[in-house]
Amino acid sequence: MNPQQRIDELTQRLHYLNQRYYQDAISEVSDYDFDQLLQELTQLELQYPEFKHKGSPTQHVGGTVSKEFKTVQHRYPMLSLSNTYNEEEVLEWEERIRKIIPDEPVEFICEQKFDGISLSIRYENGLLTAGVTRGDGTRGDDITNNVKTLRTLPHHIEAEDVPPIFEVRGEGYMPLISFNKLNQERVDIGEEALMNPRNAAAGTFKLQDSGEVARRRLDCYLYSFLADTEIFNTHEESLLALQRWGFNVSPTWRKCSSIQEVMAYIHEWETKRFDLPLNTDGIVVKVNSFAQQRELGYTSKSPRWAIAYKFKAESVETTLRSISYQVGRTGAVTPVANLTPVLLAGTVVKRASLHNANEIERLGLRLGDHVFVEKGGEIIPKITGVNLEKRPEASEVIHYPTTCPVCGTPLIQREGEVARLCPNEKGCPPQIRARLEHFIQRKAMNMDSLGEGKIELLYEKGLVRTVADFYTLSYETLFGLEKVITDPETGKSKKIGFREKTTQSILNAIEASKSVPFERVLFAIGIRYVGETGAQKLARYFKTIEAIENATAEALAAVPEIGGRIAQSVVEFFQDADNRALVDQLKAAGLQMTVGQEAIVEQLSDKLLGKTFLYTGTFQNFEREDLERLIEAHAGKVLSGVSGKLNYLIVGEKPGASKVDKAKKLNVQLITIEEFLDLLV
Repeated sequence: MNPQQRIDELTQRLHYLNQRYYQDAISEVSDYDFDQLLQELTQLELQYPEFKHKGSPTQHVGGTVSKEFKTVQHRYPMLSLSNTYNEEEVLEWEERIRKIIPDEPVEFICEQKFDGISLSIRYENGLLTAGVTRGDGTRGDDITNNVKTLRTLPHHIEAEDVPPIFEVRGEGYMPLISFNKLNQERVDIGEEALMNPRNAAAGTFKLQDSGEVARRRLDCYLYSFLADTEIFNTHEESLLALQRWGFNVSPTWRKCSSIQEVMAYIHEWETKRFDLPLNTDGIVVKVNSFAQQRELGYTSKSPRWAIAYKFKAESVETTLRSISYQVGRTGAVTPVANLTPVLLAGTVVKRASLHNANEIERLGLRLGDHVFVEKGGEIIPKITGVNLEKRPEASEVIHYPTTCPVCGTPLIQREGEVARLCPNEKGCPPQIRARLEHFIQRKAMNMDSLGEGKIELLYEKGLVRTVADFYTLSYETLFGLEKVITDPETGKSKKIGFREKTTQSILNAIEASKSVPFERVLFAIGIRYVGETGAQKLARYFKTIEAIENATAEALAAVPEIGGRIAQSVVEFFQDADNRALVDQLKAAGLQMTVGQEAIVEQLSDKLLGKTFLYTGTFQNFEREDLERLIEAHAGKVLSGVSGKLNYLIVGEKPGASKVDKAKKLNVQLITIEEFLDLLV
């Protein structure tokens, strides 16, 4: 297969995987396998730019760090809609329309009201040129670089029937699969879980680092088209055109010929919405005809031709019976509310998330309280309030534990963090088991056939205490072990054990883990705050475990996307003699402790050897990731910030003033992208 054919194949495959992940909420390959394909395509495009596709999947990966977002004026105001929670008010809205246009049939378009943040996206001559938040409706924040990380959003429209300048409006959101994954990652590295997908999406779109925005895998649904010249007669026509041009339009919209059909659609989605891969909180109903929309006009606040019906919050009232405290891998002690079982959104709810001590205090919770519980995108529901009118006299004030609920060690609270921690890392059983479970998971060492129950059995038998102990297991030590586990909620029991086939399968998985790439080994070790991305950045920058082990905090913090907190955590990890001994044991067991050839950017020359670079602004023909890899391919190094160690600052369009000013003060050489390319000649 020649390079052009391979580029075509990878482009098609990655577009398909993006569609499956974002539109169907199905992950057909692991993140690691996806990243490997993306990396191969990026490398090929660097070597053969003439074969690169417009709208290549590599163009949807961010890497821009901005200090602030510029406020810009909306070309067309982003108006809000009138809201109602009452079906009668929807019928009254339709009656008002009939009075204004009494002698014409009226069609309606019904769409989901997705729970995210509103975006306005501008195209000029087919190219995506701006992405702006709603703001106050007339002005919003320019978050173009972050919007460009949306993998289902085309950067270039090749259709012949698009106007030279137009805007699309849509809702940026975080899919539930991304939200739950992000929260698990945060908990894994000792950070607080985010409250809900909407807040997570809003916060992510405002991050300064578009590389992190891309990693969180946001998405958007488009629902509106605007241009100076009207080219469609109906909203339906505009939606079909957006779909034809390659935009991500939700397939759930429907044309209705009567208000009765509108109400049937609303009733249908009252429960059906819970099957969607994202949160939705209502239905938007619009008059289909643009001529009728113009005739209906606007009030001072909203269009008369549209209304938003909001679903009543899925909330139930039940009783708080007790609180359990769970100890995680990093020692964080997390409260979980145990409730009187109640039916919510089609499932029986017995537990609810409380996050931390601050949340208990904010809600003013007491044992025995009647509480309101809601279920959104979270893995388990959350308590949103207390019915104080029903508070029993015997309710008990909740005293957050001051010692670990398992091992009894006094809890600590790190400066600037909310979580209360058990510092007994090496002696607290749930922390030890959680580290073992973290190590075997699919995105780490991929030995998840062991499972939580078998890990517990091995731990109880004293066969594993550290992750290195997995590599001492044998057929003789495993075969025949068994245990009966009882589910505390259902009371059902099941037997787990190591039969012949299971034992051999696990031993094969352990052996296969010795070929897992270094960056995943580094993640699996479980250094606090070092997630998948951080481990990958560190591994590819330092290349070997010895280099990371001996690096100073300053050297670690110089790695792009690795901040001071992560750097200090890595230093502290390797200062511990037991941790160094653990790494030595894993090395002796045969695990990969150096970056493999496939993860190294192919060296095209050493023309930039010994030179350091940073960039600011945007570049017409280069994505930031492309630029970084091009620098590395010619033996240069990309720094994370302006300092006295910087040789060149590559200045593009709309550069960050603070970077440029600081570079000038430090006498750093400022060059254009053309001057940078001249260095490679």
